[in-house]
Amino acid sequence: MELMEPFSSTLDLQTGILEPASQVLRRRLSDMKDMYADADAVKRIFEQEGDRLIYEVYVGGIPEVEGHMPHSTTTIHPGRIGDEFHMTKGHYHVKRDRAEIYLGLAGQGCLLLQTDDGTVRRVEMRRGIVAYVPHFWAHRTVNTGGVPFVFFAAWPGDAGHDYATIEQRGFAKLLISQYGRAVLTDNPRYK
Repeated sequence: MELMEPFSSTLDLQTGILEPASQVLRRRLSDMKDMYADADAVKRIFEQEGDRLIYEVYVGGIPEVEGHMPHSTTTIHPGRIGDEFHMTKGHYHVKRDRAEIYLGLAGQGCLLLQTDDGTVRRVEMRRGIVAYVPHFWAHRTVNTGGVPFVFFAAWPGDAGHDYATIEQRGFAKLLISQYGRAVLTDNPRYK
């Protein structure tokens, strides 16, 4: 067994920039175009402004293997695609019996959670809110405000990320803007 050296990182609580970051993932509309229900809105955005940046993830340098605790920060930029708020792709864990912790750092949003049978729960998030993602729940975060929504996440190193299930099935509910409020509604494309 190789001994890992202790280390620290710097986290900008307002922007979500984590340094050093071993990886920075930038998800654009082209990466998520099939996740939004309003295909016409997706097309209009591409035509009018190009490939919009939806969110960024700063991944800390912890190995994603058993015994370690990887972590990241995510910044979801404000905006909507049609009536749907900007959101992350969402995922289950490959090892479904693994949990995760989120800590709101800036802005406001929601954590959407879903079980395999389509049961959906919503947890409001803002600075200082710690949200627990129990095992067996898929999870996605949504920016419901007008400024970047930033949060910190930590998970067991052997959890893995299953994005494919959400890409294929979607979430049973969409979080949309309706009369100035964030409202859950049925997803007509949910499988």
